Amino acid sequence: QVQLVESGGGLVQAGGSLRLSCAASGGSRLILNTWAWYRQAQGKQRELVAADDTRGITNYADSVKGRFTISRDANTVYLQMKSLNTGDTAVYYCTANIWTALHGSKAYWGQGTQVTVAS
Repeated sequence: QVQLVESGGGLVQAGGSLRLSCAASGGSRLILNTWAWYRQAQGKQRELVAADDTRGITNYADSVKGRFTISRDANTVYLQMKSLNTGDTAVYYCTANIWTALHGSKAYWGQGTQVTVAS
């Protein structure tokens, strides 16, 4: 079974930086077709933060453009966050469309990781 495991969340002061990682594993071969980060703040709906695919065309939420960078290295997806503010406080989720020989292409989600920005 394919799993996405996130790391890197935590508490950071406003103006600081944080890098989230999301490692995909399972089976003998995985191919990531698209990958993205979502977040959900307390009392808010889940929103798309950043997305990318094998074409290298990125899509960022207006609120994070210029501050966040999504990237991928093999089967690990990253979200580099800079100039963090209290509005970035949320649970962050990684997701990816992943091909495997057994199941073809399917969407998978990480467990979520808390990011808290203190003023």
